This record gives sequence, structure tokens and C-alpha cells, in this order.
Amino acid sequence: MTDDALRTPSGMTSLWYGGDYNPEQWPRDVWDDDMRLMRRAGVTVATIGVFSWARLEPRDGEYDFAWLDDLMDLLHANGVRADLATATASPPKWLVDKHPEILPVTADGTVLSFGGRQHYRPSSAAYRAHATRLVRALAERYGTHPALEAWHVGNEYGCHVSRDYSDESAVGFRVWLRERYGDIESLNAAWGTAFWSQRYTEFAQVDPPRVTPAGTNPTQTLDFDRYSSDELRACLRAEIAVLREVTPGIPITTNFMGFFKNIDYWTWADDLDFISDDLYPDPEDPESPMLAAMARDLMRSLGGGRPWILMEQATSAVNWREFNAPKPAGMHRLLSLQSIARGADGIMQFQWRASQAGSEKFHAAMVPHAGEDSRIFRETEALGAELASLADIRGERCEARVAMVVDWPSWWALEQASMPSRLSYLEQLIRWYRALWRRGVLVDMVAATGDLGGYDVVIAAGAISLEDAAVENLAGVPARGGQLVVGYQTAVLDEQAHARLGGYLGSLQEPLGVRVEELWPLRTGSIAGLAEGPVSEWGELVRVRDAQVLATFVGSDDLDGQPAITRKAHGDGAAFYVATAPERIGAVVERVLADAGVPWTALPEGVEVVTRGDRTFVLNHAPASCTVTVGDRDVHVGPRDVMVLRG
Repeated sequence: MTDDALRTPSGMTSLWYGGDYNPEQWPRDVWDDDMRLMRRAGVTVATIGVFSWARLEPRDGEYDFAWLDDLMDLLHANGVRADLATATASPPKWLVDKHPEILPVTADGTVLSFGGRQHYRPSSAAYRAHATRLVRALAERYGTHPALEAWHVGNEYGCHVSRDYSDESAVGFRVWLRERYGDIESLNAAWGTAFWSQRYTEFAQVDPPRVTPAGTNPTQTLDFDRYSSDELRACLRAEIAVLREVTPGIPITTNFMGFFKNIDYWTWADDLDFISDDLYPDPEDPESPMLAAMARDLMRSLGGGRPWILMEQATSAVNWREFNAPKPAGMHRLLSLQSIARGADGIMQFQWRASQAGSEKFHAAMVPHAGEDSRIFRETEALGAELASLADIRGERCEARVAMVVDWPSWWALEQASMPSRLSYLEQLIRWYRALWRRGVLVDMVAATGDLGGYDVVIAAGAISLEDAAVENLAGVPARGGQLVVGYQTAVLDEQAHARLGGYLGSLQEPLGVRVEELWPLRTGSIAGLAEGPVSEWGELVRVRDAQVLATFVGSDDLDGQPAITRKAHGDGAAFYVATAPERIGAVVERVLADAGVPWTALPEGVEVVTRGDRTFVLNHAPASCTVTVGDRDVHVGPRDVMVLRG
């Protein structure tokens, strides 16, 4: 165990293992049975109170803590730590009736009603006042309770309501804009309001980008995305401020949701003592293991490489897809150990006991409807025992030599309307990540303005809207001897979503040795390709200045013979430009890794090999056995199995 292990008020030395526990849904006699089963399963932590506001505060200002007192004492008596939620994710009906103005409003003016969850607008002063009042009451009552391990603020911020277009949000947006731009003329310049006669003379005229007869202003929309992420963060920070004041020694987290588009997690990460994540890979999707690995790498990276917690996953089927396939035997263990391999210090589930009523009654749990005599509970027990045997991995880091840029403003800008083509930002990241994952290369995610100095390879794909400092940050990679890979639609716009003139790419033109004269999106089924194989979705008219052309387009009258992939050497470093989506993107990755001296291995389909500390995890996601060479030994791994090697 290293000094990076999660801060533990109790001196806890085991990995987190457990799940969301909602005993308020059950009679009191069930709680004692829960404790018996938790001991059998090796549960160490339970997340409690996530959706209990109405139970904790049944009427305005009247609290009922008796049941939670009982629960906290019961957990402590049975050796289970409490990840205590602030219960603010779902306001009670009395609050909605007293303050109907907390209800969120969609872009077309629809008011969303009580009856689901997250029925609050992030900008609501009434919501924040009542939420922080509840948090203070919880902190003052339980801050010194011996069961308390961590605070769990809110729940899945923005999952259902991440953009609110109410008049209250309009007021908040104007304040945010004044802080960003200072005066209205600076806003007009940034938003390009000379276009379509959109000029403003005072901030009071500015509204959120509601439904309009034609496309909304792109920079207004991008700024509203930024504001909305910040406004949700303000809700988080308001609760954190109370907790830091009342219980300064208790670590704080909130649960992220993997690659969630609507919140810029880079701006949130520093507010938390540790990162946690909710992730539900689809058992029916053969790419789920790769996509899960990518999300795990993001969580590790958001925390600067420190350990994180998998806060929610399903033991088997979920309830919210069109088709809710169960996880076959072994898959839950496999995906859990994948998280441990990629830096997690704990494995939690939603939830402990499957609900008998409500929208999630068909969502799998550690204790299913069938009870303890079930496949799922037997797997729950076995996983608990295995995690107990891995406890000494706590705090160990994973070391990556390759980084990929993840930039939320670019995600928002790339997928706006009125663009050259409908592109998916996430799919561009996935293409590069997939090629690296299949070659056993560990990847860190980095912010565009983050520290790139420790990486031999940096890949920026689809990062369309970058501030000048971010472009300069990327440009410095080849200058210091690293390998920079720039994909299409990178640095086409500045941070205000204005087009960069003179051939796009901005100051990346010099290190890349190219300029982009014209964007040339390709239709599905286009015959354009490379001599090395087909391409998809994108092409460009690239003019080379002083770069080497590695591949050219073929089969297209317009692009035939034009550069598609280029490389410019910079001493020991190099800068690659990739102006399309080649089917054989793995060949490009292999060339870059070779130039960087980063080793890779051709792994069997569905297999990943990850080293953390002194352990190497060999994970076989395929339904058939395989043999993998790890160092100087051949390792046989069964179907959907994991081998953990030491040394």
C-alpha cells in the first residue's frame, strides 16, 4: 500500500466493497438479515441516504434522524463503513409545492414535473438554500460518528437535468457572462453578433439559447454549455463548503458517469478528495470491455493518477435499456477486476438489495429478488473474498507513456448544428483508444492545457475548439522530443468557436508542417480511401509545407493524390497529421509507438494486460480460452477469466 491510498478516517486498510444500501425501502427486520449477508459477502462500505431527503426531512425544517441513527449504529456494529450521501439528488414534494420555481425548464419552455428524480434547476436559490440546510444538519449530527467513512455529495449530477432554460437561469447566465467578458461589447465581439443582427446593448437582453426559428448563435450555445457545467458545479461546491466547515477531516466525493458529455469533469475534479464513477457496460456490446477500460482510464486521470472508486455498476442486468441483457457468469468479476487493474481502490454496486417497487425494481443487485440462493449472490460472495486478498494493492499507481486529449468544450462545439458534417467527438476518441487497447498500451487522458511533459506520445483528435494556450501546449510536444498526433477537426476554431483563418490549425501549422485549405467530409459509402485501405467520414485538402507525406487519398476525383497522413520530424520528436479516419488506424499507431520507443503487444481478441504496482492483470473478455505471453512466460486464461500475476 502506498501513500496514494484513499484517506480513511478509520484507518481502513481494505478495498471498498459494497453498494448503494436503501433500507428505508424495507421493514426493520430485513435490516438485520442485510447485516448477516453483508458479513458473508465481505462488504466493507455501504453508500446510504442517496434518495432519502423526504424521509430525513418529511416537512419543512422538521427532521427525522431516528432511522438513520439506527442504521449508522447497525453498520458500525457489523464492521461496515458508511459512505453517507447528502440526500440532495431528489427534492421532496413539500419543497416543490412550496417553491415550484425550483422545477427545471427545457429549451422549448416545458416545465418538468415532480415524480421522477433530479427535478430541480441548478440555478435555483431556493433549492440550494434547502439543500445546504439539510447538509449542515447531517454534518452536525453524523460528522463524528464512528461509521462515517466519506461524504457522497448529490448523485450523478446532470444525469437527467444538465441544462435549464428558466428565467432564473437566464439571470445566472448574465452574471456568468459579465464575469467572463466584463462588458457587453466584449461579449458582442466574442459571440460575433454582427451576424444576423444579434447585437446586444446590455447584459439584461441576453437569454439562454432557447428554441429559435433558425440555428442559435454557436458561441452563445457554447458559453451556455460552459455556464451549465459551472452552475451544477456551484451546487456541488455549496454542499462541499458546508462539509469542509463542519467535518474537515472527512473525505468528499460525488459520482461521475464516465464519458458524460454535459459536464466538464476536468473543472470539477479538484473539488473532490477522490474521484468516483458510475459505469454500466452493456453485456450485449462486444466493445464494452474496451469502452469500460477507456472510462476507467479517464477516472484515474481526472484524479491525477491517484486511486478512485467504482461507485456504481450492475451485478447483472440493468432496467433502462431497450433490451436489458444479464451479465453472463464471470463478466461481473471480470469488469470489477478491470477497474482494480486500472487504478480503482474499491468496487461498489447499485444496489445492495434489489428493490421490490419503483422504477428500478428490475435493476440487478448484490442480493437479487431470488435472495441468497442465487448465482448473483454466490458471485457477490466470491468477489468479496477475492477483493479482500488484493487489499495490499491499495494506493498503487498505473504508469502510462501515452496520453489522449479530452476536451469538453471541443465536444460541445464539434456536435453543434451548422457544422460541415455530423461528427461524434467520442467516436473519434474511441478509434484511437481502440487501437491502443488492442495493443496493450495503457493510456492516460489529459486536458488540452494540462501537463503533457511526462508522455512520449500525445494524441489530439477532434479537439476543434481550443484556446491559444492549449494549441501552444500541443505544439510543444514534438519540440521536447515527444510524438504528437493531431487528428482532423482539431484547432479549427478558437475558444469562442470562431474559425481560425489562414488554413486552420493555428500555431500547430508550423510543428505539423501543413495547413488545411478545405474541409472535405465524405459521404457514407464514398470510394475515397488510401492505398493502405479504406477510410471513413472525413477528408481534407491538405497543403504540405515541410512535412513528409506518409499516405495519400486514392479513388476520389477531388482528393486523389492529396496528402492524408503526414509526419514532420523535430529531432527525436515528430508531429503527425491525420486528415481522415483510416480503417487501418492501428498501422498509424504502431508507427507512432515505434518512433516513441513505447512497447506494444499484439493481444488476442478481447484480451487486455494491465500492470498496477507489482501485479499484472491478464483479463480475457472473450468466451474462449487463450494463451498470452507476459514477459518471459506464457499465461493460459480461461473464458471470461482473470489471472493476477505478481512480480
